[in-house]
Amino acid sequence: MNAKKFSFFLFIAFLSFSMNAQEVTWLSWNEATKLAETDENPKKIFVDVYTDWCGWCKKMDKDTFQNEEVAKYMSENYYMVKLDGEGKEPIEFKGKTFKFVASGRNGYHEFAAALMQGKMSYPTTIFLDEKMNMLSPVPGYQKPDAFLQIAKYFGENIHKEKDWKTYTEEGTK
Repeated sequence: MNAKKFSFFLFIAFLSFSMNAQEVTWLSWNEATKLAETDENPKKIFVDVYTDWCGWCKKMDKDTFQNEEVAKYMSENYYMVKLDGEGKEPIEFKGKTFKFVASGRNGYHEFAAALMQGKMSYPTTIFLDEKMNMLSPVPGYQKPDAFLQIAKYFGENIHKEKDWKTYTEEGTK
């Protein structure tokens, strides 16, 4: 096989792979809340709280959120928000303005701190219901399978019927 044919086949293989990859559409907090308030059938809200310097945040972006099954499930069931835990832009929520607080080496955003219930750990993923009420913060890096199990627990309202321990024990049987 000559080099041109090989290059062509390589290009076609790459093209078909990239066409199958599922991309997550990340929204700002304001975009997600507007959709939650105006959509006829609103989705739950998922918030990925990260920082630019967090290596585990980058790994979770690459390994978990770009996983085809995770991306598909999350896109279908959640408005997905990226929130910089050290972001500088004010955020309005439930009549309060949350701002950046200069503190220590990097500072933090009050809204990220509120969502993470004061436990400043990155990455932390936050699950909110359709009315923007807290379901749960989940601190730490999550591999795709573990993350999907958590996302389905809240996304399919299993949390209303079973506690986490019962749900996970049933899944291992």
